[in-house]
Amino acid sequence: MKYPKYVYPQPIPLKKRKWPEHQITQAPVWTSVDLRDGNQALPIPMDPETKLSYFKLLVKIGFKEIEVGFPSASQDDFDFVRTLIEQDMVPDDVRISVLTQARKHLIDKTVESLKGAKNPIIHCYVATSDLHGKFVFGRERNQVKQMAVGGTQMIKDAVAAAGIGPVGYEFSPEEFSDSDLDFVVDLCKSVKETWGPSAKQDFILNLPATVERRPPNQYADMIEYFCNEYPYLDETSISVHAHNDQGCAVAATELSLLAGAERVEGTIFGHGERTGNLDISTIALNLYSRGIDTGLDFSDMPEVVKIVENASGIEVHPRHPYAGQLVFTAFSGSHQDAIRKGIDSKDKTGNFFKQGWKVPYLHIDPADVGRAYEKLIRINSQSGKGGVAYILEKEFGIFAPKQMQPEIGAMVQDHLDVNGGEIGASELLEIFTSNFVNIEGRYTLDSMDRKAGNGQGDDISVDIVLDIDTSKFKLSGHGNGPISAITHALQNCPEVPDFVLEDFSERTLGRDANAKAIAFVGIRRKGDGKLIYGAGEHSNIDRAALNALFSALNRTLIID
Repeated sequence: MKYPKYVYPQPIPLKKRKWPEHQITQAPVWTSVDLRDGNQALPIPMDPETKLSYFKLLVKIGFKEIEVGFPSASQDDFDFVRTLIEQDMVPDDVRISVLTQARKHLIDKTVESLKGAKNPIIHCYVATSDLHGKFVFGRERNQVKQMAVGGTQMIKDAVAAAGIGPVGYEFSPEEFSDSDLDFVVDLCKSVKETWGPSAKQDFILNLPATVERRPPNQYADMIEYFCNEYPYLDETSISVHAHNDQGCAVAATELSLLAGAERVEGTIFGHGERTGNLDISTIALNLYSRGIDTGLDFSDMPEVVKIVENASGIEVHPRHPYAGQLVFTAFSGSHQDAIRKGIDSKDKTGNFFKQGWKVPYLHIDPADVGRAYEKLIRINSQSGKGGVAYILEKEFGIFAPKQMQPEIGAMVQDHLDVNGGEIGASELLEIFTSNFVNIEGRYTLDSMDRKAGNGQGDDISVDIVLDIDTSKFKLSGHGNGPISAITHALQNCPEVPDFVLEDFSERTLGRDANAKAIAFVGIRRKGDGKLIYGAGEHSNIDRAALNALFSALNRTLIID
């Protein structure tokens, strides 16, 4: 080949660019194109009933501008626009937009579809790149400019003839980011002069990255350059419409907002041609995570996902930044442990960082998008003690002692090494219960007689009968509580291995009158120094403690 197959895009001749020093402080005007640009790219486009449900979803989320169709391109789109208008389904604070090409018969059909509409927007587009002008349409730049100006005049005349109004006008120089900038500025200046004076919100120049060919910083440069050279900013809203061919639509749009854009077009989850449109849910929640009121409500994200998936026939990716099933889930043990500690201390971290939410590995509070904490951590072969402990605490109120958690984690790991896959909370509880709770074995407490202290400062004395295999042993002990007294008695039995009581804790499971108690006992074998835990459950808290002690004692026989 005479030339290289690909070349780096030429930098924008922008002197002293200012956008890198700017900060986004307020949300743009959000415009959903789900029902037009998004719908045309679906494997099976939405039927009218589905589009209506989707429209209601967009209104509920809070979109104030919604592009509802291309009424001159299909009867379905024309009828859908008429349904919205005739059945008065468009709220007073919402503007609907319709798309048309710059051709008279299409413009007339478009204007006809809007009769009776309250303050709608007509959106016209003309491709301004040389790639399109010269090689698709066979036109020179002056002819492309004439097409844009002529289409604008035809729309203005058709609106006046139909007696509808007020009507906003949006013009898109299609393939803006692949066009000559000075040519686009001149063309858009002429389009504005043709349309005439306007309120800022009623004349929109939409500058699209129709096919993403440039890095995001160059798109921002183009927006700033345009804003510097275009003379009617006080009567014009600057809009952007980024496609995602290189996976940078969110980044490009955020930078364009720094560079002067005031309005953003996209779809909820980025549906659109090829790799799709800008994902508005992602960029809006990005801004939300930085403390900006977006005006959009994604607090019930699972319901939004359900509606969009049903309408589009396309599943939301499980790693989608905010809507994915796995995005707030941690499998890594170290991540699980950090999340657990962060959530437990989020009040302290909030004070330290002077903000309400700062938790390791979670960029926003999952509850803000309708996700529950209980779903944050899932257990597989990569999980560690932190994640296991978190699930037991949050799902079942079982607060295992910190020193016991590695033993529980190892037990779960052994199970997953054998069986693979992922386990749910109920299976985790079963593993914990079968391996630690009320464990029966060689040692059984047959009976216990509790008596007052022995007058030497001890609170309790006990006489017990201990079953070991088929033999019974009568033992006595004393201590400052039932567990210490029985431990003392067991240490007097030659058939019981030497151990030291090292840890004991107990708490109630549940809050009602029938709630059980759970206790944890850790004993250390004197022979090898290994710490072994047992747990006990019972309606009586003292009995739960005894069950925990004997669980630990019986586990000494099965733990290497």
